[in-house]
Amino acid sequence: MTVGFVMMCHAELDRAAQVARFWAEGGAPVVIHVDRRVDALANTKFQRSLADLANVSFSRRFKCEWGTWSLVAAAQAGAEQMLARHPEAGHVFLASGSCLPLRPVQDLAAYLAARPHTDFIESVTTADVGWTIGGLDEERFTLHFPFSWKRHRRLFDRYVALQRRFGLRRKVPDGLAPHMGSQWWCLSRRTLASILQDPERPAYDDYFAKVWIPDESYFQTLTRLYATNVESRSLTLSKFDYQGKPHLFYDDHLQLLRRSNCFVARKIWPRADRLYSAFLAQRSAIDATAEPDPVKIDRLFTKAVERRTTGRPGLYMQSRFPHRDRENGKTSAPYSVFQGFTDLFENFDGWLAKYAGARVHGHLFAPERAGFAGGESVFAGCLTDSATLRDYNPQAFLTNLIWNSRGERQCFQFSPRDNQACNWFLATDPNAQISVISGAWAVPLFRSPESFAVTRREAARLQKIELDQINILRSMYVKARVRIWTMADFIENPMELMQTIIDEISPRSTRRLAEVPRLVDLTGFGRFLQNLKNQGMQPRLMGEFPVGDDAQGPSPQRGRPYIVR
Repeated sequence: MTVGFVMMCHAELDRAAQVARFWAEGGAPVVIHVDRRVDALANTKFQRSLADLANVSFSRRFKCEWGTWSLVAAAQAGAEQMLARHPEAGHVFLASGSCLPLRPVQDLAAYLAARPHTDFIESVTTADVGWTIGGLDEERFTLHFPFSWKRHRRLFDRYVALQRRFGLRRKVPDGLAPHMGSQWWCLSRRTLASILQDPERPAYDDYFAKVWIPDESYFQTLTRLYATNVESRSLTLSKFDYQGKPHLFYDDHLQLLRRSNCFVARKIWPRADRLYSAFLAQRSAIDATAEPDPVKIDRLFTKAVERRTTGRPGLYMQSRFPHRDRENGKTSAPYSVFQGFTDLFENFDGWLAKYAGARVHGHLFAPERAGFAGGESVFAGCLTDSATLRDYNPQAFLTNLIWNSRGERQCFQFSPRDNQACNWFLATDPNAQISVISGAWAVPLFRSPESFAVTRREAARLQKIELDQINILRSMYVKARVRIWTMADFIENPMELMQTIIDEISPRSTRRLAEVPRLVDLTGFGRFLQNLKNQGMQPRLMGEFPVGDDAQGPSPQRGRPYIVR
């Protein structure tokens, strides 16, 4: 006994001829169905190219269209001809013209001879199907589908909606439990003959002729009536992407296909000369007992689909720009945002770079320019310090900066004076570590030579901006690591608080802080705040400062680190 092949061909007939010759010269009978839409000249040339092979024949032709009964009718015609002309065929293997044998015919024949009563066909109930993409599950068996989904999409959708609205349903024939699966099967002679010779076949054919995509359900359902041993898997290696479209195999998949140990693969790129020459040159079995192992290739394709659909964390590409809030991570790596620190401490940038071992930028979202570390005008990835370009898409500017410098911790300063367009983005990014000293923006105003009337208006504006920002940072939707201190609370005990920040940036470092940066001179700051109150502006974010000439630092009696002034 051997295995017979029924081939469904509609294009690239020269490649189909190569495959048919490989199987036929290996001792397997081949019946070929050529789509009736193929022109007569191409069909004649195809038949002549195989005329020297006695075990190759051509079946009755049907005009085939995706998702319609014509595909099942073509398979039935080819299978009937195979059973009638080739009694030596113990199994019948359905293949397409874009299939490529990965192992010699003798391997497959020996594999099937050891399992004479086993049918290899993916066949699962509609309740268990998880691979239908954008299609119908149970409804494909209970609704009517008079319109082509390919040619009359709008009519197809409207008629389906109409049937759902009025509750129109077709009855599934008694005794049938609808199953679905891949259309590429390998059935035993006994099971296939039982399906094709069943007295109830006219009724079954009439029912499935009105089922949507019947080539994925006709043999899959009827096999369950007659088979004694069903292996619910296909012997044809075929992979589909997340949209339900078949993957193409190219020349660079050669080693991958070899490792799979599968017998047949589809779809093969027609110009994959290396694949065709490598696999069609096989004439003797290397390891005839090797079990097909598509798991090896499944893992790789699963990762490929995951990469294609979700991308890499923090990477935004033209080919896969995600929907808002459905990104695979807003940014690609952790980073830190410091607000109020440069207002309150001298040379904070240099101190932080020394202790944190990170790249410390200035105010990246300052109105005049992006303050890159070291005063650079161009940063990694050709990011320019132009405020105009940055403000065109501030979120993209930030994500690009983090992506281009991944592997190195990025820190930058922020302020109510800066562009606030990224507030929600920062607050909802799990990679962000945000440390805020509220009210510190008042220190530059305190030291400003501007008139007090101008200062008061600016203080009111900045306070309103920071209040809005803090409301965002305290929202229930925040995913960033956020710490907020009032200015008075922070200067009371800066060493411990800064040690906490540094430990989070460099968790593996055991280095303890020996000093904090020098605090700016705050003599008279309490009086400044009182003057703002006297002028009708209520400072709310700085904490409590005495009205005397000196701002009170940490008390020596508390035993806490002092502030260097």
